Amino acid sequence: MFPIRDHNPSRRPAYVTYGIMALNIAVFLAMLPAYSNDATLYDIYANWALVPARVSSGDGAYTFFSSIFMHAGFMHLAGNMLFLWIFGDNLEDELGHGKFLGFYLFCGAIAGLAQFLADPSARVPMVGASGAIAGVMGAYLLLYPKAKIDILLILIIFFKIFPVPAWVMLGLWALMQIVGGVSATSGSGGVAYLAHLGGFIAGIVVIYPKWMALGGRQYWNRTFGHPPHPEAQYQFVKSSVPIVKRRK
Repeated sequence: MFPIRDHNPSRRPAYVTYGIMALNIAVFLAMLPAYSNDATLYDIYANWALVPARVSSGDGAYTFFSSIFMHAGFMHLAGNMLFLWIFGDNLEDELGHGKFLGFYLFCGAIAGLAQFLADPSARVPMVGASGAIAGVMGAYLLLYPKAKIDILLILIIFFKIFPVPAWVMLGLWALMQIVGGVSATSGSGGVAYLAHLGGFIAGIVVIYPKWMALGGRQYWNRTFGHPPHPEAQYQFVKSSVPIVKRRK
């Protein structure tokens, strides 16, 4: 089960969101030859990924930012870019291009800091934009808790798309990070659950003054938790394949 789109159209082009996506894809393509060469990939990670033990030694503070533009594989990249495409344009629309870029980088750095503080001696490299994107998701949850999110549910051969409120989808995602963070062994690699949670909480905290300026709960009362503009309506095009009735 994963989101494929929201019903919250942005009112102006999300140049920064698209630029971030393009930069992430460009970095992945530049690193692509290294994925088949362990020594080269190790050198890239050693220089640009976030390695807590290296930061603890007083080196590599810049990797809190460089690491959020790197990914460990195609599916890692594709999943993150999907979430950024769904949620990023609306937050950029609300904050403006410059403030959104600062917000994104800040949440990414806080996400890395959360993972770093969990085990400053860890030598496992951390890469990925998911911490920064988690911040975007946290802000989206506070601003538009009832915006419709289309979910694709796949059960073996059963495919179904249905809309759910943002708070359901993002709430379940946050719960999964908490459960994963509790069960994960510190420094064992895999998913950086604490980075996700750190970014998510940072996004909520940073956007909170904006939410209050809009009216806080009164803003929710005015919009009923939905975007303050008409939601997008999607209709599925009927298949052109003719239906052949079964003969009796």
